[in-house]
Amino acid sequence: MYELLGISLALAALLTFNAALSLVTSAVWRLIHSKAKRWPARTQAQTIFALRVIPGCIAIVCVVALFVPAFLAHEPRQSENVSWKLAVLAFISIAGLLLALWRGLAAWMTTRHLVANWLRNSEAIHVPQVPIPVFRLQHPFPVIAIVGVLRPRLFIADHLMASLTPEELSAAIAHECGHLFAHDNLKRVLLRLCRDMLTIVPCGRTLDQEWIAASEVAADDFAARNSNEQALDLASALVKIARLIPTGQRPGLSVIVSLIGEDSGSIRHRVNRLASLTNCSDRTLAAIETRLISTSLWLPFGAFLTAALVIATDADLLYPVHLFMEAIVSALQ
Repeated sequence: MYELLGISLALAALLTFNAALSLVTSAVWRLIHSKAKRWPARTQAQTIFALRVIPGCIAIVCVVALFVPAFLAHEPRQSENVSWKLAVLAFISIAGLLLALWRGLAAWMTTRHLVANWLRNSEAIHVPQVPIPVFRLQHPFPVIAIVGVLRPRLFIADHLMASLTPEELSAAIAHECGHLFAHDNLKRVLLRLCRDMLTIVPCGRTLDQEWIAASEVAADDFAARNSNEQALDLASALVKIARLIPTGQRPGLSVIVSLIGEDSGSIRHRVNRLASLTNCSDRTLAAIETRLISTSLWLPFGAFLTAALVIATDADLLYPVHLFMEAIVSALQ
């Protein structure tokens, strides 16, 4: 019963903290949403990503660095029974973990199958200044997308390469490099895991969609960082690619980052935005603002992590944590 109680408490705490903090961060985003729309796209994307993953990180740190050490240090071997309320919370938590693991495995298998299929219908080509392998792909959809997290590859549909001018193709590839340098494929996987772990709290999907939109615009900004001419080339490429999309078809590329994502309806907004980008000095100021906001988001989490590690090494400091756990057990009896 001692081990079962410890496991049940850890699982219940993981679910409860993650769900509660996710609700809080969703509320925070609703409060700052209007102001955040005036931020640079990269700042928006980094803010949303932090708001989505920090709750899960804090929940894991609380369980691993606080609850488990406090339980082992202060819980008597003859501990209380596991109540049905605590058992239900633990079951829901483990169901969420298994769902996240299963969907993560399914996404990995889908990506692996997609890469194998595309490699059979493509040929390697050399593209200057692209640090990953590039392949010319025979595909009916105007694909230009980066696939993979550990070994990313860039695939470009052959008819798309024939349709774009060299300048437009260069701008489109620069957009994909923006996703590559921002590690957006990895972030997409982490966001999906965070959402799947919360099986009873329907929050996070809106933030995920907001992140996708912001990350696309941030990649546009990366492609247009050197000149307004490149911004216009990318806008022109977006218009041409949109016209090449077969009627009634969707890309169906949710496991990768692509120039034309699942929300192809946002193309008009992106084109209009690219056509009105300001000068390079504004972009420099935007980069500074991005670093400041990113630091202000992750610095408190770093301080919390440091404090949790300090508490975890001191049995006296862990005693109040154990009292809190006892209160939880009593409330769930």
